[in-house]
Amino acid sequence: MSDEANLVAEVEALGQQLAEAKAAITRRFIGQERVVKLTLSALLCGGHALLIGLPGLGKTRLVDTLSTVMGLNGNRVQFTPDLMPADILGSEVLEKGKGGTREFRFVPGPIFCQLLMADEINRASPRTQSALLQAMQEKQVTVAGADRPLDAPFHVLATQNPIEQEGTYPLPEAQLDRFLVQIDVPYPDRDTERDILLATTGVAEEAAHEVFDAEALIAAQTLLRRMPVGESVMELILDLVRACRPDDESASEAVRENIAWGPGPRAAQALMMTVRAQALLQGRLAPNAQDVIDMAGPVLSHRMALTFAARARGESLAALIAQTVARFDPMGAAA
Repeated sequence: MSDEANLVAEVEALGQQLAEAKAAITRRFIGQERVVKLTLSALLCGGHALLIGLPGLGKTRLVDTLSTVMGLNGNRVQFTPDLMPADILGSEVLEKGKGGTREFRFVPGPIFCQLLMADEINRASPRTQSALLQAMQEKQVTVAGADRPLDAPFHVLATQNPIEQEGTYPLPEAQLDRFLVQIDVPYPDRDTERDILLATTGVAEEAAHEVFDAEALIAAQTLLRRMPVGESVMELILDLVRACRPDDESASEAVRENIAWGPGPRAAQALMMTVRAQALLQGRLAPNAQDVIDMAGPVLSHRMALTFAARARGESLAALIAQTVARFDPMGAAA
């Protein structure tokens, strides 16, 4: 069998497994299909995701369900202002060894897992937030001068409350850029909310079951990187990212007037990866232009910032991204 035929067969088999995983997740996290697809995309790409939503919308339930369905060892950390880096990374303790001698022993923190839920990440101080930077980028941490590798695969799913900002510390741009996607978790519609009530207020609830394991997820991440991306899709990614930079000649007047800084090359990399994941989740071998348009918002929204004047005028970053996307979308669809 040729390499191309092998790739097609592997993509088809993985597509069936992903469909089973999506079904298992949505039985507990009801109705939010786009949120589930975006979160699975982040895991398939080997990246991290920032979940933005009001309290009570099921963000914690989603991460807990993902941990079970994807077969990953998960930990949860509730970020608070008094949380210290050692509370996440771990620390060395002095204890009595053999022969009465004293020696240091490393006690690993909750970051030593495969799926870390950083709950309300913006409530911790910048010093504690920065403890995640090395882990998210290099998949290792340095404690007491020693580099300690993290489990593979390693993913961070962080949550943030968009309305309660008192006593919080906004994430720095360097850390925001390390999140592959920003996922907005909206209110459910009426029918979905009715299904949630019926499913969660009875005697028993639907239980999640394992579909993947760590080795299978790593294999899926490797397969995703083998998926072809057409030249037209790559050019669309480059055009879109560059058009969101205020100093680029292709930027619109609205972008130049309202955007303080735009997305860097990591945004283009994220689009290249996530469009493949979207195609894979739909059982397709290669991404198309619609995948780029669909992923523009989640990939770009946390990698751009409005100017002070634009914020004062009440401009919307989401609206500006949608306007820019519409320039490259023949159907005029917003991401």
